[in-house]
Amino acid sequence: MHRLASIETAATPGPQAGRIALAGVHLLADCAGALYWPDEGLLIVSDLHLEKGSSFARRGVLLPPYDTAATLARLAQLIARYRPRRVVALGDSFHDGGGPARLSPPDRAALAALQRGRDWIWIAGNHDPDPAEGIGGCFATTLSIGALTLRHEPSRDAPDGEIAGHLHPVARIAQRGRAVGRRCFASDGKRLVMPAFGAYAGGLNVRDRAFAAVFGALAFTAHMLGERRLYAIAAGRCLSD
Repeated sequence: MHRLASIETAATPGPQAGRIALAGVHLLADCAGALYWPDEGLLIVSDLHLEKGSSFARRGVLLPPYDTAATLARLAQLIARYRPRRVVALGDSFHDGGGPARLSPPDRAALAALQRGRDWIWIAGNHDPDPAEGIGGCFATTLSIGALTLRHEPSRDAPDGEIAGHLHPVARIAQRGRAVGRRCFASDGKRLVMPAFGAYAGGLNVRDRAFAAVFGALAFTAHMLGERRLYAIAAGRCLSD
């Protein structure tokens, strides 16, 4: 059985966040699956997959149609906690290109309220590669701020400081005789892959070869999301599916 090792708890804003250093930049990794960069007043989320439920419904797969509202409500809690000047959504913010048009009036109003008074940047993803109308904010393929570069898909030869999404990392460990799986941040201190934030977003085990392709080996850490803190587990100690 692997013992969970707590990441250093951040002094602020509270026990919901731990510190992750990336290319010399100190970030707050929130248990909700978001990053906050205090020096820049920047909140980063990835893979919201808004309107996934309605996308599946169009194909005859019925899911409760509440994923967008639930995801925006969780994002509203983060914005209230950190009061960021800027929010960056790292791609696959909508599950498909028609997602923005399917937003319900209440969800559209909730999104507009979250954007009010701050910059909002949508990074292009593979599910939503083109700019959309009527959802506010501005659009970019990548964004570089200081030592960090933000994009949707991890690049194979990225310089230090890349933050990406796309892979939906999940770590599994053995605890008290059973396997426990949680979404996680995956990082080797030079690059970082964000967990998916969306309520209906799935996950990919960090032992999958896709992560070895990003980090070169299993020499990275899975920062697992807990209820009140994060847990740092060496990727090589995590369980395969």
